[in-house]
Amino acid sequence: MKKIMKNDILLVGILLLISAVGFLLRHVLGEEGKTAVVRLNGEIAARYSLETEGTFPLNGGSNVLVIRDGCAFMESADCPDRICVRQGRISRTGEVITCLPNRLTVTVEGASEEVDMISGGGGG
Repeated sequence: MKKIMKNDILLVGILLLISAVGFLLRHVLGEEGKTAVVRLNGEIAARYSLETEGTFPLNGGSNVLVIRDGCAFMESADCPDRICVRQGRISRTGEVITCLPNRLTVTVEGASEEVDMISGGGGG
């Protein structure tokens, strides 16, 4: 019985190590994004360049997206749990901020030909 426990612990340790290495490689080697794409109810509502700083009210002002220093983050939200605000800054391709109560996502993507710099973008 003791040998099974040691092997189980070893297996869990190896899996945690592999996960940590994968996370670090993605974070370190991940491609810097160029565009924050805002989706409301699954539909693209706006695109913002990560190279241009600004504050953007989304979804009629229920969420406020800030782009600063090449990163996007949710500054405020009117949802009860505010998980989207606590998700922090995103800047690498594929990273996402999600606000489930407001049905809103912000995804970092690579270069885009269409960038909407209208601060009111994101629905109404």
